[in-house]
Amino acid sequence: MGSAIGMQVTRLVSCAAAAPSMSTPGVAAPAAGGKESMSDPDLFSEQRQERRLRSAPLATRMRPTTLDEVVGQQHLLAADAAFRAMLSARRPASMILWGPPGTGKTTLARLIAAEIGARFEQLSATSAGVKDVRAVLATAARRIDEERGRTVLFLDEIHRFTKAQQDALLPGVEDGVVVLVGATTENPFFEVNAPLISRATVFRTEPLAPDDLAVLLRRAVDDPMRGLGGIAVTGDAIEVLAGRVGGDARMALNALEAAAAVAEGSGRDRVDVSDVVEALQRRVIRYDKAGDRHYDVVSAFIKSLRGSDVDAALYWLHTMIDAGEDPKFVARRMVVLASEDIGLADQQALSVALDAFRTVEVVGLPEAAYALTHAAIYLAASPKSNSVARAMRAAKELVAETSGASVPAHLRSGATEGDRAFGHGVGYRYAHDAPEGVVAQVHLPVEAAAETLYEPGDRGEERDIAARVAAADRILGRPRRERPGEDR
Repeated sequence: MGSAIGMQVTRLVSCAAAAPSMSTPGVAAPAAGGKESMSDPDLFSEQRQERRLRSAPLATRMRPTTLDEVVGQQHLLAADAAFRAMLSARRPASMILWGPPGTGKTTLARLIAAEIGARFEQLSATSAGVKDVRAVLATAARRIDEERGRTVLFLDEIHRFTKAQQDALLPGVEDGVVVLVGATTENPFFEVNAPLISRATVFRTEPLAPDDLAVLLRRAVDDPMRGLGGIAVTGDAIEVLAGRVGGDARMALNALEAAAAVAEGSGRDRVDVSDVVEALQRRVIRYDKAGDRHYDVVSAFIKSLRGSDVDAALYWLHTMIDAGEDPKFVARRMVVLASEDIGLADQQALSVALDAFRTVEVVGLPEAAYALTHAAIYLAASPKSNSVARAMRAAKELVAETSGASVPAHLRSGATEGDRAFGHGVGYRYAHDAPEGVVAQVHLPVEAAAETLYEPGDRGEERDIAARVAAADRILGRPRRERPGEDR
């Protein structure tokens, strides 16, 4: 059996004129310095593109060449979507495309240029500098002056640009010399300068659903020009692959190509599930300990614990553990939640969380995962009360409002005769001398004497605590506390 992938190269050579180009027409070869050349196309540019296409990975060969070929991102590409409407009017604004890897940001940028008949220029923030930006802007301005059309500047990983580099973009964006399309995997509202954000529209790209990925994978199998080239793939293999790449189309196509190579290397002309598993090695977990996904997963974990959803808490916990999150970070978050969201409703919760943290310190992973799982189940199943958090906020607010309040004289230290001569400590009543262990005296400053800070919840053990606090209040003459039916 001849090599199907080898045959595909021959087909691409003979049919190069019919094969869709993976670059916007007129874009020359990437030059040194991480940018695509700004020289105008010559007689040989199409041939160069064809040669690159033959050696490109499957994900590049299968890049959509029209908006109608794009799979997913319907919130951007539906007929009534703002993104699609701007392109239909051929008046795209500068924009930031924000989303995970493999969700089509580069493809959309190229298609914007194609849709409006503009020249496509690409810079990478990892290697380009202010000089490169100014060169692109100068060339784009000349093209406008010479009536040769507009320029789309695609800036990959724009969040990596410094403030000075981002500032260099402002004149060209503000004057419309270029249509800037920035791509980022990080939250642009944190990573991109406010002046640049205010001049651009932010669009979010989302991970592709498994069904959308399956469409792309089948397209790669069936396409005789750009696809795998004659090797079959089972439906189960496509289903497994589509479900294991975290919504990343580029990863799915590259893994499919690797699986085809595994099958061919074994002398087979069909890709099955075992080839996909071998190509992937392990399920991909989309997680970046320094990025938005990190905070999203942590947020989901905490909200699942707070919401008493044991299964969801375990899912997000082990998403973090499997992705290599610092287990001490996870344990610390559980310690905080034990007081913030469970508090006095189950006072054992804090001890369980602290024990899990100590286990992580002493034992470490992987064995400490048992203690983290133990704690997560316990915290999720515990009765919830946020009365501790509410009391803390109320205390901070009252302290801020009464910052100049004086300590009542009878509560001040009367350690010396001089202190007592000024009335410090005089009249203080020792609580243990009273039968109930509580005496009727004021402990707050005058400015705060009428305030109540702790409003007990009515779940779990806190009902008993509320009863004890109410008994003490009666002796102290404190105002009646609210007992909300549900914690706020």
